[in-house]
Amino acid sequence: MGRAKGVVGWVGFAVWLLVASFVQRVSSHGKQPLARIAIHETVSALDARVNMKASPSILGARGENVEWVLLEYSSPNPTNDDWIGVFSPANFSASTCLPEHRYVIKPRLCSAPIKYQYANYSSPAYVSTGKGSLKFQLINQRSNFSFAFFSGGIDKPKLVAVSNTIAFASPKAPVYPRLAQGKEWNEMTLTWTSGYGIAEAEPFVEWGHEGGEKMRSPAGTLTFDRRSMCAAPARTVGWRDPGFIHTSFLKELWPNSVCSLGINENLCQSRSEFERLKEIFLGYPLGHKLFNSSYIWSHKYRFRASPFPGQNSLQRVVIFGDMGKDEVDGSNEYFNFQRGSLNTTYQLLKDLDIIDMVFHIGDISYAIGYLSQWDQFTAQVEPIASRVPYMIASGNHERDWPGTGSFYGNLDSGGECGVLAETMFYVPAENRAKFWYSTDYGMFRFCIADTEHDWREGTDQYKFIEHCLASVDQQKQPWLIFLAHRVLGYSSDKLYAEKGSFGEPMGWESLQKLWQKYKVDIAIYGHVHNYERTCPIYQNICTNEEKSYYKGALNGTIHIVAGGGGATLSEFTSLQTKWSSFKDYDYGFVKLTALDQSNLLFECKKSSKWKSLRLFQN
Repeated sequence: MGRAKGVVGWVGFAVWLLVASFVQRVSSHGKQPLARIAIHETVSALDARVNMKASPSILGARGENVEWVLLEYSSPNPTNDDWIGVFSPANFSASTCLPEHRYVIKPRLCSAPIKYQYANYSSPAYVSTGKGSLKFQLINQRSNFSFAFFSGGIDKPKLVAVSNTIAFASPKAPVYPRLAQGKEWNEMTLTWTSGYGIAEAEPFVEWGHEGGEKMRSPAGTLTFDRRSMCAAPARTVGWRDPGFIHTSFLKELWPNSVCSLGINENLCQSRSEFERLKEIFLGYPLGHKLFNSSYIWSHKYRFRASPFPGQNSLQRVVIFGDMGKDEVDGSNEYFNFQRGSLNTTYQLLKDLDIIDMVFHIGDISYAIGYLSQWDQFTAQVEPIASRVPYMIASGNHERDWPGTGSFYGNLDSGGECGVLAETMFYVPAENRAKFWYSTDYGMFRFCIADTEHDWREGTDQYKFIEHCLASVDQQKQPWLIFLAHRVLGYSSDKLYAEKGSFGEPMGWESLQKLWQKYKVDIAIYGHVHNYERTCPIYQNICTNEEKSYYKGALNGTIHIVAGGGGATLSEFTSLQTKWSSFKDYDYGFVKLTALDQSNLLFECKKSSKWKSLRLFQN
């Protein structure tokens, strides 16, 4: 780290948690409340005296992809155990279960609901009156919906009634666009989901400057079936048809130009000219041309192209891990583990005008084999991912499964074994099954590791990491950042400490040498659900005792844990270490702002306030 530069520290946002006052509580530590519902043991006890009505029957009449539904119901024998599940497709079946994987306990669900609520959730007098109502938020997921009323609790459910069917007006419409950087700095990719396969329609993006010439870029299409999943629950109770995932490559973008997408638009205008035009943004829509020559369009969106490598302009990047998703209607959704997720999402939305790119470094949706949750997640982040590149890294809850090539032989992916993450999001990796890649953003070079594959010296991934670090011109791109899901550096996490380490122990020495040799400024990790920042460190020794402001050579790497995106927080060990400069048990995210080639602002936004730390300055 022989160059002079300047860095910065952690910021806070007031954490607002959506806390539902459940009559029936479930653990926030995620025992998968729906996984306890013994749907395959359901007794059919249809009772004509139980009434259910869902309204409106047609959703998205004006093109909306998210709608609130009112469900009204009455029962002659109300109890606190009565519950209502949301099913899609509406014609659900609980008759058979597919064979289970040998590593998985026999599934208790044959057809899993998307989510459920107890009948007394928002109607405290339900048990005495027998009448109640619930509001569910539904998203467009390519099929219709019905609501099923169960008595007998979740262990011995009795199917008592099924509601009328409701559906979105355009269930196959293109939805939830996700931007990502391409393999070249002047390429942007757009990934989205629809119900249209290539036998029905041609997908494309129409993009360019609003009011100017438009360009169409075709999209490739992927899908998969149950056989692509490794095991239950992804292959059995959690399976839901993923639809079709499309990716288009928008090439030769002008640096920092603002484009409008509607999956339709043209060459983007430079930011300086854009400012002259009073920041009139371009828009893009997603499009599908049906074989009868008609078109299906998405909403219009807009984005800004990336700066070229070394470009000296203001560049702002947000990084966090382990966010997951949550339900705004308070439903007892699958993992019930990410009660901070909405806080992070809302804060990112609030700050979106001062964010240029997002890195979500592993543990993305926490679907863990319940595929409907990936739709829920992409809908939750759509307002962010449709505007700025949303780059991801692979985590244990996306990839890990025994006997599938993952470095860790645990069951954390719920049988997904990486397929969902690799398909739902684009990353500029040479082999998408091996989730390591590099990407340039102006004065930044990011090297993203895949901790669910072997990274030790002599492996392909180790060679990639060294090449990524060695190949950057640090005169033009002075900010060299290493990202990974698991902690390959330092963490005061209680579970790590109990195992006698302060991070993943494998290959630690060789990575330390690489970071030191190539002058890596900052390494950021998820996996541990809290925030921590170390001193500049090499081989367990602080190379600089400064806590909040650094000038000149660091002679070490600052290691940051930023896994407080939304999942249940992780405890710190009581052991005190000399290298830990700051710890916080709270939700939040990290923000790096390259002010120029000598000054970097580091911020962490979390529960109380912004703390800024200028790490490098001439």
